[in-house]
Amino acid sequence: MKLIDTTDAVGHVLCHDITRIIPGREKGPVFRKGHIVTEEDIPVLLSVGKEHLYVWEKNDDMLHEDEAAYILRDICTGGSDDMTSSEPSEGKIEIRAAVDGLLRIDTEKLMKINLEGDMMIASVKGNVPVRKGDPICATRVIPLVISKEKMERAKRIAGDEAVFRILPFRDFSYGIITTGSEVAKGLIKDSFGPVLKAKADEFGGRFMRQAILSDDMEKITEEILKMAEEGAGLIMVSGGMSVDPDDRTPGAIKATGADIVTYGVPVLPGAMFLLSYLDHGGKKIPVLGIPGCAMYKKRTVLDLVLPRIIAGEILTAEDIASYGEGGLCMSCDVCTFPHCRFGT
Repeated sequence: MKLIDTTDAVGHVLCHDITRIIPGREKGPVFRKGHIVTEEDIPVLLSVGKEHLYVWEKNDDMLHEDEAAYILRDICTGGSDDMTSSEPSEGKIEIRAAVDGLLRIDTEKLMKINLEGDMMIASVKGNVPVRKGDPICATRVIPLVISKEKMERAKRIAGDEAVFRILPFRDFSYGIITTGSEVAKGLIKDSFGPVLKAKADEFGGRFMRQAILSDDMEKITEEILKMAEEGAGLIMVSGGMSVDPDDRTPGAIKATGADIVTYGVPVLPGAMFLLSYLDHGGKKIPVLGIPGCAMYKKRTVLDLVLPRIIAGEILTAEDIASYGEGGLCMSCDVCTFPHCRFGT
């Protein structure tokens, strides 16, 4: 930094806060460290007794923190209309969702950029649903000025794809198949239907119908294929998911010809969950086997995978296995999901 006359400070970057004191009324910074001095600022600076200032020596190899903040913003959003951003303040920009959808984060790029030093991106967890207005991330350039080359390296790390993306929830229809002789015979009331309907409707699903069947594997298979023929984009089959001899749902799903991604997941509640995809008319229709815990547990594995499925992701066995770390729900007295450790 260097000391210059205030009258020569236009275009320079302040190295310290400038405080103004009005006795009995206020005391506080009239200009913050990092502020770029303008022509209009000169009379104000002189009025608070600042005839000399410490400023950064600008050169073509350096960027002001706010200039660099815009570069970080573009690295994060890629210019997408799905996100909004604040104006930079002291090198910091906040980014929020502009649409409802599933947040996707390129964690490898995020790690590499944060390892560059002198800049940071802090975000919420990825693979979770976000609503319009929700915070996505905040970026900050740490020093007052940063080398252009360092920001160019960050741009090269990001490449052509933004670090953050929001996958909008698709327009989809869904059907529910509830199995169990005790329900089909009217001995107990169906509790699955209302729960599954509420979870799908939360993401804009269009309910087609619900079928209640006994533990007849052939009939369950026929009903799955019938719903697929009717145009269901998602089929949820509840009940009959344990290893009891009378539980036929996994076998019925397999008999449709669906590709079984996993039967059993490292998540509690929901270990007996089944994920499969039925190839029908060139489309991959998710067919889910829902274990009994979904009836009475507020949050289960379904809350983790359903938003991703509705956003159009084709989940793999590796995706499901990754839930092992964070896959234990703490069943808190006051549930704050998804703002908690479950699934993260």
